[in-house]
Amino acid sequence: MNPPAPSPPSPELKPTFAEALRFWSRLGWISFGGPTGQIAIMHRELVDQKKWIDEKRFLNALNYCMMLPGPEAQQLATYLGWYLHGIRGGVCAGLLFILPAIFILWGLSLVYVCYGTVPIIAAAFYGLVPAVIAIVFHAMLRLGRKTLLDPLRWTIAIFAAVLIYFYRDAYPLVVLGAGLLGWFFRKQINDAKPATDSKANSTPLRIAPLIRIAAICLVLWFTPLLILGCWLGWDHAVAREGIFFSKAALVTFGGAYAVLPYVAQHAVEQYHWLNSEQMLHGFGLAETTPGPLIMVLQFVGFLGAWHQPGNLTPVVAATLGSFITSWVTFAPSFLFILVGAPFVERLTRIASIQSVLSAISAAVVGVMGNFALWFAWHAIFPPSHPGHPDLFVLIISTAAFVTLYRWKIDVVLLIGLCAALGVIYQVIL
Repeated sequence: MNPPAPSPPSPELKPTFAEALRFWSRLGWISFGGPTGQIAIMHRELVDQKKWIDEKRFLNALNYCMMLPGPEAQQLATYLGWYLHGIRGGVCAGLLFILPAIFILWGLSLVYVCYGTVPIIAAAFYGLVPAVIAIVFHAMLRLGRKTLLDPLRWTIAIFAAVLIYFYRDAYPLVVLGAGLLGWFFRKQINDAKPATDSKANSTPLRIAPLIRIAAICLVLWFTPLLILGCWLGWDHAVAREGIFFSKAALVTFGGAYAVLPYVAQHAVEQYHWLNSEQMLHGFGLAETTPGPLIMVLQFVGFLGAWHQPGNLTPVVAATLGSFITSWVTFAPSFLFILVGAPFVERLTRIASIQSVLSAISAAVVGVMGNFALWFAWHAIFPPSHPGHPDLFVLIISTAAFVTLYRWKIDVVLLIGLCAALGVIYQVIL
């Protein structure tokens, strides 16, 4: 039933399934900072430290995930889990990446509607901001050194960063344009090499198992929605959320930064599930909790069903709303990766495709750099205090970056220290 297994990394570096499972379990609790921070953490852990994934394969996987609609960081974790241990690895990696965030955000949403914000939790999340800034910039430095190897790729990265700054919705055009430049200038891109693994190239791709996997993913995707719709009625807020977020999962390219304006417009103005202030609060909760930034959609689903519970109690309706929102948001990612990854593995062995992906890698670095600067700027110069820099964020993020760069401190330890400093600074002092 399974398609041909991907080519594994060198035997001395390949982890056992149990080792990988422990890592994915840990990653779900430390993946702070939205997609840019999460990609940075995976790169640092899997490529630089554990060396389970080589640089080029990581970038090829990232390029593919950045071209898909939906949460690119969770898709990347699913792809890398699939690469290491096939379908079971992809499923476990993708699920473990989001499960902690699902439960944490459900609890925080319940606290939010019942009590408002809790000072000590807000302070701990505030302390995480400098850690995220340091992790992101440290990863961007390392990734840029390995990706931007010639003037052409530097130019692509700069233009991508500038274009995405002025036109957030232009992400698909950025990727397409970079790919075309990589194709037209493929002779100038010096890392495009012919395939060397002839055995892997000669292995036929079995289509029938992929069709079965796609059918299973589609059934799993829509079954909970059909059950809830038939039970509660299709006009109930929970069913309407399931339909709306299923559409959003398919039409929003560019990850969380692209989906959020689309969802905010419809959830606030059309469906009235929450107001604009609550949408911003949800964005803040998702930004400072582990897991994909797109988890803010679960907050939207929670509040929408809480405010429009129908014949259910608000807690039950909100729980069902948050569940179906997360389910239909992430289910398509497993379909895209488990069916598409085997094709990507074969295409990336073609020299001309390698040059295209190399150019897209440069564009991705530029886009990630833009988001990293945007995040750091808004953290250090918060819009709520114009003209007054946040010295705590500035000093602690600089110190954290130096610690990462100079002494290579463990990410978990860095996150814990920064969270503790946030509590000390805002609650104790």
